[in-house]
Amino acid sequence: MAENTTQAQKGKEAKTNPMREIRIGKLVLNIGTKDPVAEVEKAYRLLEKLTGKKPVKTKATRKARTFGIRRGLPIGVKVTLRGKDAEELAEKLLQAVDKKLRMSCFDNEGNVNFGIKEYLDIPGIKYDPSIGIFGMDVAIQLERPGFRVKRRKLRKTKVGRSHRIKREEAIQFMKEKFGVEVVEG
Repeated sequence: MAENTTQAQKGKEAKTNPMREIRIGKLVLNIGTKDPVAEVEKAYRLLEKLTGKKPVKTKATRKARTFGIRRGLPIGVKVTLRGKDAEELAEKLLQAVDKKLRMSCFDNEGNVNFGIKEYLDIPGIKYDPSIGIFGMDVAIQLERPGFRVKRRKLRKTKVGRSHRIKREEAIQFMKEKFGVEVVEG
């Protein structure tokens, strides 16, 4: 009888809970520009070339007279990717930073944020003189199955504390999935 219980315990240990698996929920690429009109079009073409998706122009919410920005003026471009597209692009973007991320790139909610100084660092991308040089911000949101409860339209609720992704879990996921090295800083 004791042998049966130990075998049952071993069987339970071998199985992992599919609801605890971490995956990429979405990846957002953002380029903020200094010149409101001309630079936005170049950044738009760059993100379209990089992702193959149609980017969205972001607009100023406040005016800043010293920078010549008024409310509603396009000041940046962003694109959101999900699923396989997000995973493939994340792999390329992590290669651009040599698969090294600082500890400060991870937050307590399971998000990873880092910057790329020049798009030329991304493997497979060549310099285009009509676009120029741009850097970009990358935001990767990690999630588990069941996170939909905080986004759905009806009966929206919070994700339970034990189901949320912690900083250590996000770091472990990035190390296992993408081979990222996390350095102090």
